Amino acid sequence: MAPRVLLGVAGGIAAYKSAELLRRLTETGHSVRVVPTESALNFVGAATFEALSGQPVHTGVFSDVPSVQHVRLGQEADLVVVAPATADLLARAAAGRADDLLTGSLLVARCPVLFAPAMHTEMWEHPATRANVATLRDRGNIVLEPASGRLTGKDTGPGRLPDPAEIAEFARLLLERSDALPRDLVGRRVVVSAGGTREPLDPVRFLGNRSSGKQGYALAKVAAQRGAHVTLVAGPTDLAAPAAVELVRIGTALELREAMHEAAKGADAVVMAAAVADFRPSDLAGHKIKKDGSEPPPLRLAVNPDILVELVAAREPGQVIVGFAAETGDETTEFLEYGRRKLARKGSDLLLVNWVGEGGAFENADNQGRLLGADGSETEVPHGSKALLAARIWDAVATRLT
Repeated sequence: MAPRVLLGVAGGIAAYKSAELLRRLTETGHSVRVVPTESALNFVGAATFEALSGQPVHTGVFSDVPSVQHVRLGQEADLVVVAPATADLLARAAAGRADDLLTGSLLVARCPVLFAPAMHTEMWEHPATRANVATLRDRGNIVLEPASGRLTGKDTGPGRLPDPAEIAEFARLLLERSDALPRDLVGRRVVVSAGGTREPLDPVRFLGNRSSGKQGYALAKVAAQRGAHVTLVAGPTDLAAPAAVELVRIGTALELREAMHEAAKGADAVVMAAAVADFRPSDLAGHKIKKDGSEPPPLRLAVNPDILVELVAAREPGQVIVGFAAETGDETTEFLEYGRRKLARKGSDLLLVNWVGEGGAFENADNQGRLLGADGSETEVPHGSKALLAARIWDAVATRLT
């Protein structure tokens, strides 16, 4: 049976983005019932939600009375997502109000409940809203940290609805594992690297790899929503900047090296998920190398620094360092044994080893692997979303930090 998702939509300007979220949820196999507030329908009409979900849309508890919707919808849901969750909706949910179909359903739901706030910065930072968020979190609800950016009119700041793709990613994560977003990293500073690096050959061409950055971005997103202050050092990628994350962009391995050493100062945890180029061209051509029929000049390579080993050598007391090993194995040695050797050589606290053969890890939405610990522990990370793998890694990091 398809996972049953109840999508609540509150009355804010960001309600138009809920249509994109609805499309993403339905196209990935979820059965979605949209429950907007009456004010939300001032921004997006019921016909839009009905067309995209294939299900009727109601706002009040007196619609379809025989089915007792305000009880049934919450009872049957596998997940409730409220996006956008306005300051008013958060206040009503924290107070336990049940004055419309959405808030009534929230009181009945015993599945994971995910609120994605969207409001002006002053409203998000107001003590009343902060208290309501704390209350909801204390009760086991997940309240995402909002993104920063353009708000209504000319205003900018924290309070922007996270990207619908990011909310959908968290929805899948909570359906995979309902306890994947505990607030166990509050007050911690973490640094994550992501994506590949590009080593220029000339002003046009570069040496690179197939890394999409998705795993590193998932690590940053999950850490931020578990309460950490996150710095994401990312190579070239087409991924949207995650909500509540400080993003530092780099291009080459040497730029990554500099940025990671700077960001690691004072950090509680460092995760090297980037696919760093092992080599770079020794000489950078000052102009585009022409294809003129002659043999191209030989390509001479220089070895890039091992950034993970350097970070381990420079680590501060108590700092937890995690590495990644993309392995394939060969005729004589399985990929996991190469991972064990790499862990011993690198000296990190944890090493996630994953197989990157045909269809493995790179450029995919899913991942799997084995998490090796310097203490001799080995934990199987079964196949699932990259956010799920990220949650498993942060579990291990949080245990070591405490």
